[in-house]
Amino acid sequence: MALSKRELFEMRRMRVRNKLRKASAGRVRLSVHRSNRNISAQVIDDKLGRTLASASSLEKDIDTKGGNGVEAAAAIGRAIAERARKAGVQEAYFDRGGFLFHGRVKALADAAREAGLKI
Repeated sequence: MALSKRELFEMRRMRVRNKLRKASAGRVRLSVHRSNRNISAQVIDDKLGRTLASASSLEKDIDTKGGNGVEAAAAIGRAIAERARKAGVQEAYFDRGGFLFHGRVKALADAAREAGLKI
């Protein structure tokens, strides 16, 4: 029987997470969630079980004038990098979840790198 889209997504998400867990070397995780309308990112310390910084396109103080597309994702990437630096995080590993690395997810990662977060 064929797997559903959700089952395929969960398998992809766990495959990515397990590979990153092996290569993490004690770094924090930059986790991304993308929906049809919004995108959000969190810097998570898995050892402490705490979120150190977060940014979302739902926040009013982040300028997402380009709607909720690639431009908004880039704004979220810049914001999360700035907030992570304020929290004392210099480098993190990028957890894309089950999302493919293109479009909005790629724009967020590239903007975070340009803003100084080492991914």
